[in-house]
Amino acid sequence: MSTPKQIRLKNVLQAVPAGFVADARWLDNQGISRFLTRKYVASGWLERLDRGVFRRPAPQPAPLDWRTCLLSLQHIMSYKIHAGGVTALGEQGYRHYLPLGAPAPVWLYGDDIPSWLPRLKLDALLMTRGTSLFADPDLGLIENKSANYLTTSWGWALRMSSPERAILEAIDELPAHESFHNLDMIFEGLVTLSPRRMAALLESCRKIKVKRLFFVFADRHKHSWRERLNPDDFKLGAGDRALVKGGRIHPRYRIVVPSEFVDTSTGAADGP
Repeated sequence: MSTPKQIRLKNVLQAVPAGFVADARWLDNQGISRFLTRKYVASGWLERLDRGVFRRPAPQPAPLDWRTCLLSLQHIMSYKIHAGGVTALGEQGYRHYLPLGAPAPVWLYGDDIPSWLPRLKLDALLMTRGTSLFADPDLGLIENKSANYLTTSWGWALRMSSPERAILEAIDELPAHESFHNLDMIFEGLVTLSPRRMAALLESCRKIKVKRLFFVFADRHKHSWRERLNPDDFKLGAGDRALVKGGRIHPRYRIVVPSEFVDTSTGAADGP
């Protein structure tokens, strides 16, 4: 007959695939005390990655990749964290440039991101944000069922932003952490956005800057879905907004953007 300790260990091994991660909070909820956790580490059942976070050893040791870490957060530990911004766009085939040299940063969004996550040594730099950009924090999230993200025996998919949500998250990083040129190239490929989903996200978006810039890009690329979105429906606010130095103010959306994003034939005034 199995002892309670053996049963608890069996439950952990069933819930955590080889190479995946669990933290002390989750282990405690499974009835695994700190004492037992130390015993599991000493016995080789778990590998300590950092204070309060552990990995079940894989048959072939390898650095922890960010997708495995995120799947662990979402499907084992039940943290409400998703991939968003340019990361979600890239994972769904909308990345324009392949990163050279160091891997591109990974953008993760959530309001209960564990304190240990930024300390982990992963295969990419993590950039974390909350979900306050939207009044409805869950709007526009999808389960990406691409075969690249499904484990052979577990069938887990990465939770991430839909392209409609992700482009607004990416625009929110202008100009400090994202470039107009990169987003302009990504926007060129967004030919299949859903105007219905886009309208719901624009309605939920709390930042006037983001909504105005979205329409700057949308007008510039003239995809067919743009005709079904009326800027006047989305509370774009009043007054001019300064965003970049040395730019020009957009004549319709009244936000200062790089000069190439303004049609000079409109006679737009120089920005501050």
